[in-house]
Parts: sequence; C-alpha cells; structure tokens
Amino acid sequence: MTNSASFANPTKCAGLVIVESVANSPTRRPPFRLGILLSGRGSNFLAIAESIRAGRLKGAEIAIVISNVAEAPGLKAAREMGLPTAVFISKGRKRAEHDADVIACLRAHGVDLVCLAGYMRLLSPQFVAAFPHRILNIHPSLLPAFPGLDAQEQAFNYGVKVTGCTVHFVDEELDHGAIVVQRAIPVMETDDAHSLSDRILVEEHQAYTEAIARVVSGEYEVRGRRYVKKQGAGNREQGPGKAGT
Repeated sequence: MTNSASFANPTKCAGLVIVESVANSPTRRPPFRLGILLSGRGSNFLAIAESIRAGRLKGAEIAIVISNVAEAPGLKAAREMGLPTAVFISKGRKRAEHDADVIACLRAHGVDLVCLAGYMRLLSPQFVAAFPHRILNIHPSLLPAFPGLDAQEQAFNYGVKVTGCTVHFVDEELDHGAIVVQRAIPVMETDDAHSLSDRILVEEHQAYTEAIARVVSGEYEVRGRRYVKKQGAGNREQGPGKAGT
C-alpha cells in the first residue's frame, strides 16, 4: 500500500481474512465474499446488507466496504454495522496508483465479487482486468438507453414511457458490460425527474440483490453480451471469475 492511502481498518488489508471453519465444512460452501465500493450515501450497499441480514440473499457476505471519500455516509453506516472498511483518497492521485491500492485491498480480503454502489469513479483497465466478470454496477436506466450521468433526468426529458434500472458487469467502456438484471417501471403522468428517480431507486434495491444472487448461484454464464442460465446448472463451483465468453 502507498502512504497516501488512508485505512479505517489498516490491519484488515495486511493479509487474507480467514473464513470461519464452519463455512469450510463439507456440508456448507463458504459464502461469496463481496467487496463494496461507494463514494456517497451507499443506499444500494445498505439494501444489499439488509438483504443478507434478512436471509433474502443467501450464500454471500460483505467482506470489505471501500470508499474514495473519507466522509462518505455509506462508510459511516458500514462501520456502525461492524463491517471492515477502508478509505483510499482518490483526489490528487494517479488513477493507476489509486486503483492498485484498491485491488490489493480487495484481494487481501478474499473478495469474489466487487459491487459498485454509487462509486463515482471510472475504473482503470487494470482494475477491470483484475476481476474479469466479477465487477457489478447498477445504472438508473434501461441500458443501452441513457448511459452516463443523470440518467433519470435524461429519460424524463426525452419523454420515454418506460424506464428502470440495469445491473451489469463492468468492462472497459462506460455502462456497457453484459446485462445481468433489468427492472422496468412506467413513467407516470404525475412524475417529475425527482419522483421518477425515487421510484427507480426502489427498483434498484431489489435488482441488485437479484443480480448478486444470480452470480453467487454459479448457474449463469456470459455468452457474448448475454448472461444466460447454463445447461445443467445446479451448483456454484464455476464462480463469477470463470464465466463463459
């Protein structure tokens, strides 16, 4: 780690976290370890954490919550939950150096799947290459429509009658990777851009849990741009890092 990276739990990134022995028993598979990246309030992170707590998202645990903003409200919430956290300030640093620190921390925590939850940075090619088909992002539109910032406002101003959200794998292009889950809602006559954003956010919280569950199941694979169920699916031995192409 470089000296410019600030850790909330410095010892957590010094080496691999050992999974409890019960998780390694012959009758129980170890849970998928999620690495959450956020820059703000982290409402999708909170929804994921609640889904795990309530048993709606099985076979997964949050291994580390990382932010590039020290004062991010989502980071504070993670600490209050007792989750491992780390801060890597991005301002004033080269992207490649910053991403190298984040990659190292994710690997040190044995992360299987990276989940972007309002992480306001474009990932470098080296970051994407470090976790192929193992980075999820959620976007507040039905991609490929309205990529980029302010997607809800883009959709509202365009006058679409249906919009929604998309969970997709991250590749080197903006809002472009293979789609895992989409949820659609109608645009109401009474909507404005703000109310539409609020209704899309409700769908986001459900869609992210559903998408993670699909990846954790190991029953799906990427074929070209499609994320489809495998033939004879029924186990999760082929994890997200071994998705088909």
